[in-house]
Amino acid sequence: MKKNTFYLMCGCIALILLAIFWYSVEIHNPLFIEIAFLAGIALAYVARKKVTDLVEDERSAKITEQAVLRTFQVFWVVFCAFSIGAVMQILYIPQNPKVFFTQPPPALLSPRMMGYFQLALLCLMIFLYVGFRIYYARKYGDWETDEE
Repeated sequence: MKKNTFYLMCGCIALILLAIFWYSVEIHNPLFIEIAFLAGIALAYVARKKVTDLVEDERSAKITEQAVLRTFQVFWVVFCAFSIGAVMQILYIPQNPKVFFTQPPPALLSPRMMGYFQLALLCLMIFLYVGFRIYYARKYGDWETDEE
């Protein structure tokens, strides 16, 4: 398996773990997500052993460096913007407390949903990394087959 396929597989494992986490919260069983997390780590470890193109040279180090840098630059902006909105929602104090306590908060803005969104953003980070890695691999010619 190729490195990028491995990274995509890790992203899919993270999305599956996010769904299992949601289900564990719904059924109030933390053991379910704990076992699934350990199984996901074991699956990623086994898959890592099957990666065939783990050649580390200057070009692959440069590609990895650029992909990590761009992923961090994009992700921190998205994560920070979301976190600022979440904090503003949590710190909101209405003018009339009776109205606030009689009406439940919208489901998308509840602290529980904010946690799910943050976990989903972490999954997004993996996919961002894979996308930037593919982009920089093409840019720096990592996939050229005409080597002498």
